[in-house]
Amino acid sequence: MTTTQAMAFETPDQGEEAARAEIYGVLAALFYAPPAQALLDAIAAAPAAGDSQLEQAWSELADACRHAQQAAVREEYEALFIGVGKPDVMLYGSFYLSGFLMEKPLAELRADLAKLGLERSEAMTESEDHLAALCEVMRHLIQSDDAALGNLAAQQKFFDTHMRPWILTCCEAVEGHPNAGFYRFAALLARRFFEVEMQAFDMA
Repeated sequence: MTTTQAMAFETPDQGEEAARAEIYGVLAALFYAPPAQALLDAIAAAPAAGDSQLEQAWSELADACRHAQQAAVREEYEALFIGVGKPDVMLYGSFYLSGFLMEKPLAELRADLAKLGLERSEAMTESEDHLAALCEVMRHLIQSDDAALGNLAAQQKFFDTHMRPWILTCCEAVEGHPNAGFYRFAALLARRFFEVEMQAFDMA
């Protein structure tokens, strides 16, 4: 999970893979729970230099972090993603793929995670098909030293199976929600990043 250390969109000594893993980590941290002030400050201190849509989305999120109040962001997170009863916006793949939670897509995901040698931590309160959990898996695959896991084919297979079919719809649901303020920028970054991922995988 992303920590409070200073982050950069991409630096000369990082390389593309490290930058990808970092963004997956940032998205996991932002969507798993309301971000701590330290995370907001770290993102605010790392504006992107460039004019691509992804870099512009990062810059907009960094600006939102500079003006954000942690308590207000927490209230927004809870209103959007927790709520009373059914959340306003679902962050679970099973919901978008089947219309229900804890359905067949989650079982298939768990089977694939087992093949990768991964399982849900007891400390994790969300199911494995949560957007943040899936981002953590992608970050793990990118950073893995295991040749069977840390290769583009394994990343693409996992992404195409468990994220591509629904992830943009989820991002758009957050962006379009009338009560989304800070999280509109977080979802915009996520959508732009996932679009770049899809394009890269399609060209691989």
